[in-house]
Amino acid sequence: MEIAGQAAIVSGGGSGLGRATAEALNAAGVKVAILDVNEASAAAAAREIGGFAIGCDVTDAAAVEAAIAAARQRHGPARIAVNCAGVGTAGRIVGRDGPLPLDAFRRVVEVNLIGSFNLLRVAAAEMTTLDPLTDGERGIIISTASVAAYEGQIGQAAYSASKGGIVSLTLPAARELARYGVRVVAIAPGLFETPMLQGLPQNVQESLAASVPFPSRLGRPSEYAALVLHLCQNRMINGEVIRLDGALRMALR
Repeated sequence: MEIAGQAAIVSGGGSGLGRATAEALNAAGVKVAILDVNEASAAAAAREIGGFAIGCDVTDAAAVEAAIAAARQRHGPARIAVNCAGVGTAGRIVGRDGPLPLDAFRRVVEVNLIGSFNLLRVAAAEMTTLDPLTDGERGIIISTASVAAYEGQIGQAAYSASKGGIVSLTLPAARELARYGVRVVAIAPGLFETPMLQGLPQNVQESLAASVPFPSRLGRPSEYAALVLHLCQNRMINGEVIRLDGALRMALR
């Protein structure tokens, strides 16, 4: 897809991978709607990098429908949707205080998996009605999985399950939407410089960075965003989950 002049929606666009993606898309001439549950973060990102901020809880069906409608009114229908909203609450299945509270597991799955599907379903419904571009393409939806979907560590049961769901969702969604020319792909990042990791002690961050074979450092959000741009532009990539991890394979803990 030639992306300049197109409209995009980025969930979780107020920080981390989402913000870097919104910035890269904006720099490439894309009109970006930044969705984030933190309205202040979304507004700050919109002011600094360009775009249109919308406060939105991706787990709320009506909120996502309203957000996409607002984005359409501002920028026109979106041909690009990127799921970056997510949470990473850790917890053992059986901890010192007994079993993991079910609400803790449910919340992670609701935000990471159901929230991603929520945006996917509404964005896809709109894309299917658009006029086709080159090769009959109408749009692309990119979700964020994780290497934890493949090598989940102790304490990551909820997070790994939610990201594994995104991995499993990608191919059937791509197959279903192929008839409309809507591509569905996912990125499975490894260890990246996001607020989730930057909140850890410096020595822990350095230890994690050293575990990456090459380059032996944490990934940069701009590198995730660069892959998003390539996926938008390369029509042959469809139904795939791409690991972006420097050859990292997560250890037991």
